[in-house]
Amino acid sequence: MRDFDGKIVLVTGASTGLGAALAVGAATRGAKAVIINYAKSAAEAEATAAAVRAAGAEAVLAQGDVSDDGDCRAIAAKAEPYGRIDALANNAGVTKFAPAHGDLDALERADFERLYAVNVIGPFQMLRAARPLLEASERASVLMVSSIAGVTGIGSSVAYAASKGALNTMTLSLARVLGPKIRINALCPGFIDTPWHEKGLPTEMVDRMREGTKRMTPLQAASTAEDIADAGLFFLSDASRHVTGETLLVDAGLHLGYSALTQR
Repeated sequence: MRDFDGKIVLVTGASTGLGAALAVGAATRGAKAVIINYAKSAAEAEATAAAVRAAGAEAVLAQGDVSDDGDCRAIAAKAEPYGRIDALANNAGVTKFAPAHGDLDALERADFERLYAVNVIGPFQMLRAARPLLEASERASVLMVSSIAGVTGIGSSVAYAASKGALNTMTLSLARVLGPKIRINALCPGFIDTPWHEKGLPTEMVDRMREGTKRMTPLQAASTAEDIADAGLFFLSDASRHVTGETLLVDAGLHLGYSALTQR
């Protein structure tokens, strides 16, 4: 597939996981350049950049925290030499692991503020900063990487689910007003088998989640980042040129009644 031929792509949170898979996937499909944003993981971002170059695209590193408006403007500015941004993937996200949702003392005001700053305000600021370059494209697309948590209320914490629900609503609001020049859609993955979970949960719990997902979801699969990335690349490519304001669950059927985080 060469559905990204000549495109300029910007992916936030692209050093690992789904962000890296989106960046490398766009390069593999013919992108001219991929701007790889990362907050802290410079070595991992360099590894993503190397994979992007190996796939035939230019790789541009852009360090910055999307919760900071100045950083968002600096990240978007990395695309200025190209004169446009054809595809923006708002993938950067954080959580506070508090999977026992009934434990209201597990979260503080600061947790909500940090999660909303990155997961909701960050994509808004990033889109605002990139808007002139997106509108310079003939057919620009923005992907909001949300979560099944924002649709079903499950997930790593109440604050995380609430932030992703807000992101889904914002997708609708912005899709209405930024067309026809910019399309905006949201992708809602379920469990993704990446090291992200192990940053906040015991290894044995992650193992139970993985095996529980395989056993209980209709497709009997624990999705990899690459499994999810293909759906994201559909939204970012011209294949979805008549789709905007859509929210797509890509979760091996997890939303049909099973929550991996309920497995103890």
